[in-house]
Amino acid sequence: MATLIKEIQLDGRTTDVLIEGNRFQQIDANLQAPEAMVLDGRGMAILPSFVNMHTHASMTLLRSYADDLELHDWLENHIWPLESRMTEEDIYHGARLACLEMIKSGTTCFNDMYWLFHGTARAVEEMGLRAMLSSVFIDFSDEAKAREQRDSTERLFGESQRYSDRIGFALGPHALYTVSKESLQWVKKFAAENNLLIHIHVSETEKEVQDCLARYGLRPVQWLEKIGLLGPNVIAAHVIHVTEEEMGILARNDVKVVHNPVSNMKLAAGSFPFRRMQAAGVQMSLGTDGCSSNNNLSMMEEMKVAALHAKLIHNDPTVLPAHTAFEMATVNGARALGLDCGEIAVGKLADCILVDLANHRLVPGYRLEDDIVYSADSSCVDTVICDGKILMRGGRVDREEEIVDEARAYKKKFQ
Repeated sequence: MATLIKEIQLDGRTTDVLIEGNRFQQIDANLQAPEAMVLDGRGMAILPSFVNMHTHASMTLLRSYADDLELHDWLENHIWPLESRMTEEDIYHGARLACLEMIKSGTTCFNDMYWLFHGTARAVEEMGLRAMLSSVFIDFSDEAKAREQRDSTERLFGESQRYSDRIGFALGPHALYTVSKESLQWVKKFAAENNLLIHIHVSETEKEVQDCLARYGLRPVQWLEKIGLLGPNVIAAHVIHVTEEEMGILARNDVKVVHNPVSNMKLAAGSFPFRRMQAAGVQMSLGTDGCSSNNNLSMMEEMKVAALHAKLIHNDPTVLPAHTAFEMATVNGARALGLDCGEIAVGKLADCILVDLANHRLVPGYRLEDDIVYSADSSCVDTVICDGKILMRGGRVDREEEIVDEARAYKKKFQ
């Protein structure tokens, strides 16, 4: 099936965009495609859709469940106990709500780490998004638990082949304080053997750093390099409490760092050293984290907060400009996941959004990219296309009321 978007704004000019299959086939004025479905793009602009590089999607069901708490108290005394009660069906409904929220706010791809892989995969498959899914690996240095987690990971990797190519499989060791050295080394080996990404939390809190120093005599990034985990297939979330030496290690090993400004600020985890990270040559993208520590999945909000926070902590309004924030939320994430999307260009995967230029938040419209970062919200997104298929048109997603109603029932179940 082909789709022809007529008279759309792209980089300030009016053009047509032809999608055939799941890729952009032609971009030019006055295109003709008799068999294509035609979308009227007048009054709208086409942009690459967002890539959310760090999520725990089904935490939508935990939104506002435990707020205003210190991270380790929040995690160990509130989040983990509730998560232990969640079934695969619960995960499915939470992930469907997350997919709906992401579609409505212009995200078509997310990098997830959560329990019960198939619940999330089912939701992604149905909702039409693209996702890199990893099941959490936690052993607390218990050898029996480690064996169980290794067996589970191997089984899930085999089972993941049943899904479409929109769903990728990654390894998800939670953090160095929840996964043993031996298990992290096993993760590295299994990833190398099967060409997989590794998604892990790193240096999110000062406590994590101090505990690592006390246990190993090294800071987290130093220790992860020593045991051989780091490499270009590693996606490290947060990475707040790092030294210049550690930033050099990350850059040298081509580790992909994910900045999660809203979650970091809400949990008072610390200030992300953007300028120093950039100077060191570290590749950076953006993520929202889960809805229990954000509390939404809006990449538009994440771009704005990232830019404002960087300007504030560096006392410099030129740090992290809108263009950089937009790239972090789109093409940088796509590249980190090894995906051929994040740009509107012939041959690229057809993942995009159409934004309504008449929306009050985009008027008068001097610089669209700046408006998207500093002014826009989900109300500006009219149409969402992923893998060449229309997921939202006119701000509406199929069955969205049903998804919301089913998720709302969890308030009673979890209280």
